[in-house]
Amino acid sequence: MTAFRCKFLVFCLLASSLCCLTTAFYVPGVAPVEFNKGDDVEIKAVKLTSSKTQLPYEYYSLPFCKPTVVEYKTENLGEVLRGDRIVNTAYNVKMDKDQGCTTICEQTLDAKMAKTLVQRIKEDYSVHLLADNLPAATVWPNDASGMQLEHGFKLGLVRDDKELYINNHLSIILHYNKQPDEDTYRVVGFDVQPRSLDSSVMLDAGATGDFCHEQGQQKITEETTKLKFSYEVQWKASNIRWASRWDSYLGMGDVQIHWFSIVNSIVVVLFLAGVLTMIIVRTLRRDIAQYNREDDDLEDALEETGWKLVHGDVFRPPKRIMLLVSFVGAGVQLFGMAIITIAIAMLGMLSPSSRGSLLTASFVLFILMGVFGGYFSGRLYKSLKGQLWKRAAAQTALLYPGICAAIAFLLNFFIWGKHSSGAVPFTTMLAILAMWFGISLPLVVIGFYFGYRKQPYENPVRTNQIPRQVPEQQWYMNPFISVLMAGILPFGAVFIELFFIFTAIWENQFYYLFGFLFLVFVILVIACSQIAIVMVYFQLCAEDYHWWWKSFVVSGGAAVYVFFYSMFYFHTQLSISAFVPTILYFGYTFIIVFTFWILTGSIGFFASYSFIRKIYAQVKID
Repeated sequence: MTAFRCKFLVFCLLASSLCCLTTAFYVPGVAPVEFNKGDDVEIKAVKLTSSKTQLPYEYYSLPFCKPTVVEYKTENLGEVLRGDRIVNTAYNVKMDKDQGCTTICEQTLDAKMAKTLVQRIKEDYSVHLLADNLPAATVWPNDASGMQLEHGFKLGLVRDDKELYINNHLSIILHYNKQPDEDTYRVVGFDVQPRSLDSSVMLDAGATGDFCHEQGQQKITEETTKLKFSYEVQWKASNIRWASRWDSYLGMGDVQIHWFSIVNSIVVVLFLAGVLTMIIVRTLRRDIAQYNREDDDLEDALEETGWKLVHGDVFRPPKRIMLLVSFVGAGVQLFGMAIITIAIAMLGMLSPSSRGSLLTASFVLFILMGVFGGYFSGRLYKSLKGQLWKRAAAQTALLYPGICAAIAFLLNFFIWGKHSSGAVPFTTMLAILAMWFGISLPLVVIGFYFGYRKQPYENPVRTNQIPRQVPEQQWYMNPFISVLMAGILPFGAVFIELFFIFTAIWENQFYYLFGFLFLVFVILVIACSQIAIVMVYFQLCAEDYHWWWKSFVVSGGAAVYVFFYSMFYFHTQLSISAFVPTILYFGYTFIIVFTFWILTGSIGFFASYSFIRKIYAQVKID
């Protein structure tokens, strides 16, 4: 008991340290930009988003005022895949110089554009802007905390389910921190207050006046032909340091509930894992002691439990070896990618200010981990007496990425059909294919080659020439029931964190608690390993030696609950009703679930394989 308390205390200290890393090593940007008074502060547009459609659109897909020269920013892979299309705007902002109510321009709308604008307002689209790499946020009063921030600002509002108004006036409130020893400024806050203002009260384009306080609103219909846009700018001094300017964005949710839920999940899973470990260790010790008795007691021992009875068949190669090693190799790639990405993000190197960096890093790391995936799958393939190693290597490199790419390519057609910026451009697709076939495939094949040349995994017992007949199994050993039972424990480790991850993906929120995510990932690995070992042990006790595939499938049982949870999230948290957004949601959800199944299945497979080799090495085999 004392040893257990010491271990638990050490774990708590480790957990506290890792959670603190999210604050201690958080780097919200690369380097601050210094402004002098009167310098231009460029306002850029990112995209338009809506949680109702999941279809992002670029800023100028709607009739916003354009500057003289429209310039699109060069984007990384992650930004392109997210649908970001960063472009300059017509807002003219000078550092620490307030701007009165200014009309930007008057736009003429045709029937098609007016209809599109009406549809976007009905679909609850938000506009996302940037100032010095800081996203715009709408400030709402909140009784609990005083204020609440919402990403971007609403394109318009719907009143009484029939009258639509467009937010054509924008109050820009920028916060600056002035350097004490220098006459330079840094942008530390970017708030916006959108408003609908009747175009008839606005002045001509480029004119500045005091029309912002008029009460009329700009109604928008499919018959609207003229529309004016205006803005005003206000600067406020702030004590917020540049390094802390992201704190208000990252503190949008109820973090205390989030932390409490994570810790609660960790404690519950650790307790259950400890109980399972004690049961399995005590039972195994008794079994091994009985199996190693004198010959006269051996027969009685064998009647109690039956896992030694299948010693001549437990390492018999399963059916569809090539498919199994392909999935396991992909699982190794995913495991390496996940653990390194989370570790780097935990140290603050993939902060929310670097848009797309998390997705880009994951993509690159998955490609580089191909050499390790190929190595482990190659060695496993040789251990299972596979002969067609070249074909197996190619399948390992192509199967999992090919399935995900095929689904994404199909979904891309639907996104193209909606003219969304979320559609992956053809040139980007060519670049991804070049990295896949030019880098990932050779790395997997090289790793597979060296793994296949390596000595196979040494099995402690020989395999009989004639397979043993498997007796009829109990109902609870049914694969489907086993998957449902085994999936509860790993899912219990991640379901709270899954809510915040889904919120970040589907509702355009920031995710930043990577310290907790690292802990949850560690607990997930422990839970998958524990449950796979227990299920395989019971299967062998029932004299069923077909454990290879079952260990993989059962350990990935949490993916079934992830899918059920995604359906629950779809019906309770999102307001998606159209066909294409529904297809997109469940299409991308399938990729997430499939990836989670491959990852957790591979973890359970290796844990079960190590466990079986260990226990059969402990008994005397005549």
